[in-house]
Amino acid sequence: PGNGLCQLFQTLSCTSVFFFFHTGLIGVLSVCATLLQLCAGCPSECVCNSLEANCSGRSLVSVPALTFLPEGTHTLLLAINGLSSLPVSAFANLSTLETLDLSNNYLDNLPSRLFHELSNLSDLSLRNNSLTVLDRELFRGLTHLRRLDLSLNGLAAVPLGLLDELQGLTWLSLAGNRLHALERATFEPLTNLQHLELGMNPWECDCNLRDFKHWMEWLIYRGGNVDAVECTLPKDLRGRDIRGVPVEMFNYCLQLEDENGGGAGSTKGGSPPCFRGTATPWSEGAVVRTEAELPDCVKQRYRPVSVRRAIGTVVIAGVVCGIVCIMMVAAAAYGCIYASLMAKYQRELKKRQPLMGDAEAEADAEEKQISSVA
Repeated sequence: PGNGLCQLFQTLSCTSVFFFFHTGLIGVLSVCATLLQLCAGCPSECVCNSLEANCSGRSLVSVPALTFLPEGTHTLLLAINGLSSLPVSAFANLSTLETLDLSNNYLDNLPSRLFHELSNLSDLSLRNNSLTVLDRELFRGLTHLRRLDLSLNGLAAVPLGLLDELQGLTWLSLAGNRLHALERATFEPLTNLQHLELGMNPWECDCNLRDFKHWMEWLIYRGGNVDAVECTLPKDLRGRDIRGVPVEMFNYCLQLEDENGGGAGSTKGGSPPCFRGTATPWSEGAVVRTEAELPDCVKQRYRPVSVRRAIGTVVIAGVVCGIVCIMMVAAAAYGCIYASLMAKYQRELKKRQPLMGDAEAEADAEEKQISSVA
């Protein structure tokens, strides 16, 4: 029932109830009592029925009182409002909730225990807000979550541990954020993930994205779906989908790990040992680490070599190999020609030897005649 109907039943006078009772319409009164029970907890800003509370598009700047929503409410819609913050108890006593839509608001910070009582939540949308940081405890307890939409926010990092309890997640969107790299260990708990959206992010296709690329390939191999992950840096790979970049182009990362102490700073799942040259990802992420916990390469503001150097090495090696091959072919051709000429010369020499023998015999005969005359 809508709010108007609820108000109608709530304004029934005692005289009307007495009339209905004495006319034998007790059944009607019982139906009215049920309807009043459903309407009692529905906020005036929302429209409720037995399964859904729709508070979307009401220009709300704060969350209405939701404590006494109709029992059994499965869906709560708070989309397209002006919400910028939420109290930690906003969704208390709503354990039956299965779908929560907070999209198209102005939320920029969420309390760490905001969703802890929503143990049956299966679909959560935070699409198109102003989120830049997520607390690693935010999704704790959401073991039944199947869909999570974090697209069109300002996220620059996904903190390690944020998704650890979402083993049942099958659909995840991180599209349209400011992500430049992701850690493989952050996503390894998502053993049931089937659909991942990562488009419209400024990806930097360097060593920091290498291990996550391997994880994406594993996800695709087991039947999952990942949209395009287009590189913005380095220039040589700008516009290319990292899924199509040969893994050999990241072999130089192994050498860099050796140079940084055998990957001592790596994380679970073979993640890159270092972040980029600045400590920005650490400060923007929700994971707070002390200086002693940071890898040495981060303290030293280590900066990995561009993939461009790997391409240059391949090109130079190809040119050198080509030159060597040409020289070997030329040497072989010269040897063949020389051997052919020598063989021809030997044949000609053998042909001339009998002729040279006859001339010597005639010369000997003439010398004998001269000596006899003398």
